[in-house]
Amino acid sequence: MKKYLILFLALAMFFSFTALISASEEGKLLIWADENRIKVLNTVKDQFEAEYGISIEIQEKAFGDIRDNMAVGGASGEGPDIIVGAHDWLGALVSNGLISPIELGDKKDDFYPVALEAFSWGEDIYALPYAIESVGLIYNKNIIPDPPKNFTTFETIVKNVTDKKKEMYGFIMPQPDPYHTFPFMSATGGYVFGLQEGVLNPLDIGLNNDGATLGLQKLDKLYEDGYIPFVDYQTMTSLFTNGQVGMMLTGPWALPALAEAGIDYGFTQLPHIEGQPPKPFVGVQGFMISAFSKNKILAQAFLNEFIANKETMMALYEEGSRPPVYIPAAEEVADNPDMAGVLESAADGIPMPSIPEMASVWEAWSDALELVLTQKQDVKPALDNAVAQIEKAIKSSQ
Repeated sequence: MKKYLILFLALAMFFSFTALISASEEGKLLIWADENRIKVLNTVKDQFEAEYGISIEIQEKAFGDIRDNMAVGGASGEGPDIIVGAHDWLGALVSNGLISPIELGDKKDDFYPVALEAFSWGEDIYALPYAIESVGLIYNKNIIPDPPKNFTTFETIVKNVTDKKKEMYGFIMPQPDPYHTFPFMSATGGYVFGLQEGVLNPLDIGLNNDGATLGLQKLDKLYEDGYIPFVDYQTMTSLFTNGQVGMMLTGPWALPALAEAGIDYGFTQLPHIEGQPPKPFVGVQGFMISAFSKNKILAQAFLNEFIANKETMMALYEEGSRPPVYIPAAEEVADNPDMAGVLESAADGIPMPSIPEMASVWEAWSDALELVLTQKQDVKPALDNAVAQIEKAIKSSQ
């Protein structure tokens, strides 16, 4: 009896799930979005329906479920016309034929190039981007009124402010953390995957090249000499909010806690290394059109006319607290120092690699950082070993 009950419950869950998924229908737009975007889209929906006389259904989904539901429902005809998602979904969505290129036309020049780069695959663009984020240098103005612009000044400040006996530090960042460490390696020429004809090549790995090695060596010297403590993210933010840190490296997600703690902070770009700007990973969000949509032309018109405008982009910014990549809207938030700082840092950034092979990178890279920054292994052999592991993992998965 128990066996049949389990089977009944499983079938009930299956049919309730499929019932929740609507399908693309000719002459009607279906959009999947998370709760924050839905608030804005409901307003835009009314404008579109009034002007075109065509209805839009907006279905709420948890942000993390949208990509997986597309993989299940798209090809079977149970998917939407438009989804709202992140650029690092691109590899899986394009490789599996789930989304279509879009045409921005004259509006292409209205977007930050790095945002378009994030949603590019070969010569095509696969989304209309709207928001961006990246890590940057957050500094306590009461300790460091003027943030450093170059690495030499950065080193001097770190050494002058740090007093381990008082648990006072000039700079702190979470470790072992490849995401946060990447700007130090990329400024001098390090990269994860190289480009080949506009597409990332998973067998061209630049995490152990001369530039990556040099950048990490410069950072490691401060760890080796005891000026930077090896701590996790929670410890970092706790020390900063307690006023024990001059500068830390993280992203805009940390700012609400700092404001609540009453810290007078600033957000800016990391200092240049060897005269070159750091290139942090950037995350970009955007609107994508399903390859199985029955309304591709209609969906394109909706995005270009009702999403790519200052009013809608500002509304998305106000709900999401991430700076807009639509330049007319970005200019409107330029007087917000937090958003201006994020945009400054992100402008020189590199989109987080969106190909599936990125999953093979994190563990080996993180292990290498731990060995290096805890002084258990030199930089070059640690990075060489990490790249060898990454290459092996990628080849075994192909």
